[in-house]
Amino acid sequence: MNLKKIVYVALGCVGLALGAVGAVLPLLPAFPFLLLAAFCFGKSSQRLHRWFVGTKLYKDNLESYVQGRGMTKKTKIRIMVTVTILMSIGFVMMHAVPVGRIVLGCVWVFHILYFLFGVKTLPGNGPDAGRD
Repeated sequence: MNLKKIVYVALGCVGLALGAVGAVLPLLPAFPFLLLAAFCFGKSSQRLHRWFVGTKLYKDNLESYVQGRGMTKKTKIRIMVTVTILMSIGFVMMHAVPVGRIVLGCVWVFHILYFLFGVKTLPGNGPDAGRD
């Protein structure tokens, strides 16, 4: 195994660990960390990638989004609230950096617009909502 694959495996494991913690703790978002894990495992090893996409964590949090179907309203709201809280903390801490506040505000607005209009909302609240 070369160094590049080892780095991808290590980053995938970190993403998986943080995603697992984020699935339990409401303040830490699971979604971006699980996407990181999926990407890294996909780049490092087919075996790890197949294992990861077979886990309940992946199926509950990412599967419908990755397949292009969208997310449930509950998942979208959870992600938007978490990001809003975290960006608000950064916004308050940047009181002396007005340009940073403007950039952070723009990123927040585009994030909200993306989740409202760019990600399809699935009916229901379960992980299998919207399945054919």
